[in-house]
Amino acid sequence: MKDSQKSTIKRLMPYLMKYRFLLLLAFVMTIGSNLLALLGPLLSGYAVDAIEPGKGSVNFPRVFQYAGLMAMFYLVSSILSYILSVLMITISRKVVYQMRKDVFDRMLNLPSGYYDTHQTGDIISRISYDIDTVNESLSSDLIQILTTLVTVVGALYMMVIISPKLVLVFVITVPLSGLMTRFITSRTRPLFRERARSLGALNGFVEETVTGQKSIKAYCEEEEVIRKFSFKNKEAVESYYKSEYYGSMTGPMVNFINNLSLTLISVFGAFLYLTGAMSVGQISSFVLYSRKFSGPINEAANIMNDLQSALAAAERVFKLMDEIPEQEDRKDAVVISDLKRSVKGCVEFSHVDFGYEPGKPILKNLSLKAEPGKLIAIVGPTGAGKTTIINLLMRFYDVNGGKITIDGMDIRDLTRKNLRKSFAMVLQDTWLFQGTIYENLAYGKEDATLDEVVKAAKDARIHSFIEQLPEGYNTILKEDGTNISKGQKQLLTIARAMLLDSKILILDEATSNVDTRTEIRIQQAMRRLMAGKTCFVIAHRLSTIQDADLIAVIYQGGVAEQGTHQSLMEKRGRYYEMVMAQYDS
Repeated sequence: MKDSQKSTIKRLMPYLMKYRFLLLLAFVMTIGSNLLALLGPLLSGYAVDAIEPGKGSVNFPRVFQYAGLMAMFYLVSSILSYILSVLMITISRKVVYQMRKDVFDRMLNLPSGYYDTHQTGDIISRISYDIDTVNESLSSDLIQILTTLVTVVGALYMMVIISPKLVLVFVITVPLSGLMTRFITSRTRPLFRERARSLGALNGFVEETVTGQKSIKAYCEEEEVIRKFSFKNKEAVESYYKSEYYGSMTGPMVNFINNLSLTLISVFGAFLYLTGAMSVGQISSFVLYSRKFSGPINEAANIMNDLQSALAAAERVFKLMDEIPEQEDRKDAVVISDLKRSVKGCVEFSHVDFGYEPGKPILKNLSLKAEPGKLIAIVGPTGAGKTTIINLLMRFYDVNGGKITIDGMDIRDLTRKNLRKSFAMVLQDTWLFQGTIYENLAYGKEDATLDEVVKAAKDARIHSFIEQLPEGYNTILKEDGTNISKGQKQLLTIARAMLLDSKILILDEATSNVDTRTEIRIQQAMRRLMAGKTCFVIAHRLSTIQDADLIAVIYQGGVAEQGTHQSLMEKRGRYYEMVMAQYDS
């Protein structure tokens, strides 16, 4: 646990050291502000001693002089403290900005498999809540730590000057405070780590619930979801309560020890006064310095709780940043400068083996060849490996055995960027972002003109719908296109794929949200637009792929049979059975 905490602190240091000059300025201002504040008790003692005991006379000019200096020093100290706070907020803002950027950059470099196995809500929690927790600690706790350090050292120095004998009281109380703080923080550290984990799990569950509202209502599972939420909510609240409860014990315990030291100072100070070893003003100054000495120690104990929470949050953030990124391209990977001319579109799977988990193969010795400019339909039962073929083709995953080639070149010999630029892809799960329809259609082709976008929309049979909208192509889509129907969203994503001048088109259940008639019209438009290009289609409605140049039936991880619709029907094999089953249904 302790090694993990030290490692987290080491990971945070480079972010802070990037602004070392601002930190140095903050340190200088901290020293200046606290030194000025430390002069106050000394001047207060001088003012008290300006009263001559037994004579009843008061040297008012000296009293006012010391009081005026005290007010001036405290004013300047307050101004410096304010500037220091602004400076630390600025530093923490810069640090958090860079940290969040690094996390987001790493997220984009993670393989697709990471998002298949981790909750979206938990990932969002790390990049938002956890980093905000670190931000709060950097902007406030660092100031408190610096202030505590300067104040404690300065107050101790002044007390030694006033009365070295009376300082011996702290030889007992300070180690006792340190031991107590260390004992409690060692017990609370795992609790703060558990709190961060449970909050991430709660956010993940809430995200799933929000996105699945319609399914929850359709299956009347509201009570079950509420029950699960109550359990996770209780778990999060309990972990929060335990961490705060045990963490809050530090302050009162240390405060008791500090008050005990004040009691001892009062007793021994009285004896020293009676023996003439100290004046009333010195005792007064010593008591004030003792409060300045013990006060920050008490605050430091409370700060430890916030630091434990911040370090637990930072640990989760760095854990995400330490995830293994998508495998880098080979050093000798080929970079194709002109994809339009270089890629012809001949795709071949040769004896491909693959499984998402070791020992659980999905594809076994699969071989399949797509000639340039041909329409290839991939069909098969659920779980046969149809979508896996597309994942491998796009190199979202790499094959375990065999190889995939494009124009005779192993796709692993190409850079991923080059490979993916040669494809246009439409997924079953549509994705649109908040922005205009034009921006969504031109996504992936930033230099697309309005005429090109309109042409693609017309070919996808969505232009007339767009023209009926109040702002036409400038209509703002809400996040994920929630203000239009699923079928319209699907057509927009198809138009976006059409706009890309890529040699290969992939449609992964791309027409699942449109009616059969529209689907046939889209396929016809596709054939015109994809002349000379290779097109892969995964479809459940077999009636829409009867004109495919090649139909590959995937079964138990391999190609069970392949051919045209007519030839496969004549075979009366698995494809025939699938077609008949759909007609019967």
